[in-house]
Amino acid sequence: MRNPGINVLSIGLVRAVPAGLAAVAAGVGLAVLIRRAVGAPGWNPGPVLAVGTLTGILAYMVALGAFNYWVRWILAGKRPEEAETKTDLPRWARYFSFDLDHKVIGVQYLVTALIMLLFGVTLGFLMRYELTSPGRTIMGPNMYNHIMSLHGINQIAMILIGVSGLMNFLLPLMLGARDMPFPRLNAFSYWLLPPAGALLFASLPAGGFDTGWTVYPPLSVQAPLGMQFMILAVYLVGLSSILGGINFLTLVFKGRAPGMSLFRMPIFGWASMATSLLQMTFTQFIGMSFLMVLLERLVGMAFFVPSSGGNVVLYQHLFWFYSHPAVYVFVLPGFGIISEIIPVFSRKPIFGYAAVGLSSLGIAIGGSLVWAHHMFAAGMEPWLRIPIMITTVLVAVPTGVKVFAWISTMWMGKIRLETPMLFASTAIAVFLIGGLTGVPLGIVPADLYVTDTYYIVGHFHHTMFGGFVFPLMAAIYYWFPKVTGRFMNERLGRVHWAIMTTGFFTTFLPFFWLGLNGLRRRVYDYDPSDPFQTLNIVSTVGAGLLVTSFFLVAINIITSAIWGLRAGANPWRAKTLEWQVASPAPDENFETPPRVVDTPYGYGRPGSVHAIMSTGGAEGDN
Repeated sequence: MRNPGINVLSIGLVRAVPAGLAAVAAGVGLAVLIRRAVGAPGWNPGPVLAVGTLTGILAYMVALGAFNYWVRWILAGKRPEEAETKTDLPRWARYFSFDLDHKVIGVQYLVTALIMLLFGVTLGFLMRYELTSPGRTIMGPNMYNHIMSLHGINQIAMILIGVSGLMNFLLPLMLGARDMPFPRLNAFSYWLLPPAGALLFASLPAGGFDTGWTVYPPLSVQAPLGMQFMILAVYLVGLSSILGGINFLTLVFKGRAPGMSLFRMPIFGWASMATSLLQMTFTQFIGMSFLMVLLERLVGMAFFVPSSGGNVVLYQHLFWFYSHPAVYVFVLPGFGIISEIIPVFSRKPIFGYAAVGLSSLGIAIGGSLVWAHHMFAAGMEPWLRIPIMITTVLVAVPTGVKVFAWISTMWMGKIRLETPMLFASTAIAVFLIGGLTGVPLGIVPADLYVTDTYYIVGHFHHTMFGGFVFPLMAAIYYWFPKVTGRFMNERLGRVHWAIMTTGFFTTFLPFFWLGLNGLRRRVYDYDPSDPFQTLNIVSTVGAGLLVTSFFLVAINIITSAIWGLRAGANPWRAKTLEWQVASPAPDENFETPPRVVDTPYGYGRPGSVHAIMSTGGAEGDN
């Protein structure tokens, strides 16, 4: 029942959705009229719906209130601080409105990511179930290709959104800031994402797309209308990512608390800095490649048509020049999470703090020089193969620094195997398998043998789950008390960890054998005489466990937010700054900026202090 004290129209999403839908219809009508006026057929779904979609997104953002501040400032001639307004909405309504608090925005990001995660793993299970037997099981080849493609791009978008959510909620608190440097830009970055999610969901009923998440032409130029919706959705996610990178970099370099030098910053800060550099530097390349595909579809430009002077390999260079560094956009925040959790639950300083921090920049730099190993079998320039092979192998060095430091931190530590630590330590094991199975992919002859087989799928999922999904689960259990003031259910958390870990390995370990024995990726069927069915059935059982585990964590989040045990300000006895304020964190984070005097990893060192708080006290015990 609606709270009678709240004007429902004051909730931004209530205004924005109908305004956006009405503007879509108006934009479609206007496009039809203009086409008829110039003598073209009125209805052409590609360009007409492109105009309608862009019109709808603009109207949605206006009705949401995304531009109110700037319009008020321009029209009224007020200084920015005079035009500032504070929301009087209750907390729950703020999550559905254009709110400026980074903690609200962080939760908005994370809830959106979890919804997309549940959707994506469900699609993945349908794919696995189809492959339990040769021939048709539950769907035809066209639907399988559409679901496979949507699963891939949905999960990539989900991880990008989850990365932004973690950085939004945690980074200002960890660095001793009251908020992000550009709070309106921060809110604007989030509210680009609901239309992106809607476009992704709508792509399937709009005919889907069968290119996989890589959108290679010429197939992407010929794909149904769902392809266009997907491209526009990725544009919105990419724009959000670039704007977020600007904000996070500004925060790291200009928003740290007094005394917090770069080498007193939490490792998550180093990871966020490296991630933001990648977001700002490389995201425009996928934007350019997708724009070229869209222009081919809408107006017939021939960027990738060889008979007209185009080059399909050009697309792959542009696409992978972003999409391999994007892997590190995913895994660097995950590495940062692991680096925060392991010292707390081992009660030891992180081993080699400076090396761990700098290795994030090393991964970002090295990871930007390896894109073409995705193209060894694509007809790329032969002279480029050997340099790319060398850089691909070398990028493992800074990654190895982190793994060595984590294991050394745990060595002889007073380890507490609570749920966050279970997920963090499992993430290391999973990522190690992903990393070790990735080394052959950087070696030209080995890569040519396994290209486009299930070996690649197994490697990629170990990298993504070990680099981000398992760390994300660890982060949810670890920082949930800071978000809600309550613990998540520990017993249910352990069950979730056991089912997810079992489900993951059962699903993806068989992929290596399947790939080495010839099962191609992105295929709908296989020969009944091939020895693939048994392991496909095993993998499908694992996928069912994985889906179950993600619904379990959703249930745990919802029930714990309502009935969970109360948590104090610092239930884990951690030293980073977010744990030195109340739980949930207050709106302004800190009454006055804390004064940082050392790194936040002095566990086991008597008298070690990371920061002096405004009350004159220091953070938790050893």
